[in-house]
Amino acid sequence: MGVDYMETFSPVARMTTIKTFLAIAATKGWDVQQLDINNAFLHGDLYEEVYMNLPPGFKGGKPNQVCKLLKSLYGLRQASRQWNSKLTKSLEADDDILVEGTDSGEIRRIKGMLNTLYKIKDLGQLNYFLGIEALRTPSGINLCQRKYTLEILQENGFLDAKLAKTPCTPGSKVTSSEGILIDNPESYRRLVGKLLYLTNTRPGISYSVQQLSQYVDKPRDTHLVAAHRLLRYLKGSPRKVLYYSSNSELKLQGFCDSDWATCAETRKSITGFCVFLGDSLISWKTKKQATISRSSSEAEYKALATTVCEIQRLLYLLADLKVNKNTTIPLFCDNKSAVAIGGNHVFHERTKHIEIDFHVVRQKVHEGVIKLMHIPSHKQIADGLTKALPITLFEVFHSKLGLQDLHSPA
Repeated sequence: MGVDYMETFSPVARMTTIKTFLAIAATKGWDVQQLDINNAFLHGDLYEEVYMNLPPGFKGGKPNQVCKLLKSLYGLRQASRQWNSKLTKSLEADDDILVEGTDSGEIRRIKGMLNTLYKIKDLGQLNYFLGIEALRTPSGINLCQRKYTLEILQENGFLDAKLAKTPCTPGSKVTSSEGILIDNPESYRRLVGKLLYLTNTRPGISYSVQQLSQYVDKPRDTHLVAAHRLLRYLKGSPRKVLYYSSNSELKLQGFCDSDWATCAETRKSITGFCVFLGDSLISWKTKKQATISRSSSEAEYKALATTVCEIQRLLYLLADLKVNKNTTIPLFCDNKSAVAIGGNHVFHERTKHIEIDFHVVRQKVHEGVIKLMHIPSHKQIADGLTKALPITLFEVFHSKLGLQDLHSPA
């Protein structure tokens, strides 16, 4: 009773997809244009009968009259889905939605078609989108969130704070029981939410933000101190940008690592991985594993499985973008036992207890999709995504991510 919708889910592009597209555009020299649809949600078609109360100030001829909506309206639960459906149909009816950007005339034609249907705001060359600044040069594309970072610092009063050289103190561990509950947990949750979005261009803070995000339900003063340490690092760190070179090869390679039983309360391990398209870092993640691992080899093998699934998804995306290199993807891991488990098709005592879904690694190795490669721990790029590093190692980790300095400190 009172429910006027059946579906509300609306597909959205993952940031990894956007970064992959931009990395390819930089290499191929595609012309990247951006635009905005005016009053987008008002264009969605409704498939259910939806009624609403009369707007304030509007008087009907009869008592208790209501409006029957013919089009979508801002505030409806199904508005975003209906708009996505309408836009998809428009693009598929006109073209195959694959406008590669090599033909400026085709880009103008697509913009004209969309403007006829919906009225668009032409924003020209790629510049600023979703809180991310983009700078296009002949050598490539730079992505950063400097303006967004300064807004976070200003909101929390850290524009004049003492600087920190790393996002978190090496060896420090935050727990859910130490410290006292803070009086304003909403401010902590809001801060962590903004920091999570900042990781879209700042992979170096991924581990720190992952640690902070575990305690948003009942944040304590110790968690707030750790968050303030991260803000002081953002204040003092050079403005690192993601750099997508125009001279990069379009070949995937992955690095994965884990920190075994790192959580003092649950003894779960941390998975960290990063995937490069040539020299361009397009995907990374820091996440606590769902189950407890009985050994470091098992923890590393689970990290391998997570990374393999991400690589397979990226291969599907590259195929859709007509960038399909039929080469085996190297995946680097610093645990020889995990590499051996991934290449061994015989189940034995050390692997029988591992859940079947993690053996996707063996399947993809057998199919020739990936090739597991051992790498020394000191060369493992994903190491900084699983633990807090001291200054020297953190600087090395940062340099391996392929980031560049574009701005001076705040």
